Amino acid sequence: MARKSETTPARANDTSTRGKRNPDGTKKPGRIKQMVEVYKYTQEVDRSTAPWMLGALVAAIAIGVLISWLIFNSPWYGIFLGLGFGVLAAMLILARKAERAAFARIKGQPGASLAAMQSIRRGWNVAEEPVQVDPRSQKMVFRAAGRAGIALVADDDSSTSMKLLEKERRSIRRVLHHEGVPIHQIIVGDGADQVPLHKLPTHMTRMKKVLTKDESAQVNKRLAALHRSIRQSVPKGVDPMRARPNRKAMRGR
Repeated sequence: MARKSETTPARANDTSTRGKRNPDGTKKPGRIKQMVEVYKYTQEVDRSTAPWMLGALVAAIAIGVLISWLIFNSPWYGIFLGLGFGVLAAMLILARKAERAAFARIKGQPGASLAAMQSIRRGWNVAEEPVQVDPRSQKMVFRAAGRAGIALVADDDSSTSMKLLEKERRSIRRVLHHEGVPIHQIIVGDGADQVPLHKLPTHMTRMKKVLTKDESAQVNKRLAALHRSIRQSVPKGVDPMRARPNRKAMRGR
């Protein structure tokens, strides 16, 4: 008679519990607890979150009761229907407010524009690393390509950022050799002709599409080749952010 394995249930149990824990071994919070934590954080940043959610819930129930009373001559159908739509509307408001609160938290930090660009679900191919960096000031320029063309995004309108934008624009023009591909230079900020950080994904999503899918794919291939050429030009093991000049060589020793 074959002996049953005693380790199989333990392994199965370990596999099921592994998916419920974080990489550091702590237990993942439940869905409801996550929503409560998101609400608390968002309410701390934006005090109008609770009134907006409550107002959406009350308005949905009121509209549901009114429609139910006119059609069925009874408010009960409208209460349950309005409650469902009200909860959905409140969750949508919470999601929008939470996203805006997250952007407000990273606003002004290096790489905040990249984080906002990466929240775009489709339509743009966002480079995972900055395409231009100034080692001294830590200013960076980020790039994305899509059917609307190429978007170059800077965190501010400083002279260093503008020089980096122009440098990247010239590099792209040398590679593309195609005047029909628009290059959009976007400055993130709250000033005139600037795009606020929390509106950057929406601004890029609403850009007019001027390229076909095939043309957009060709542009992405050429940009990928440009990115590889830049990375290959830096010797392995050398970090340009920490590079220091050889003073003995400068003195001729």
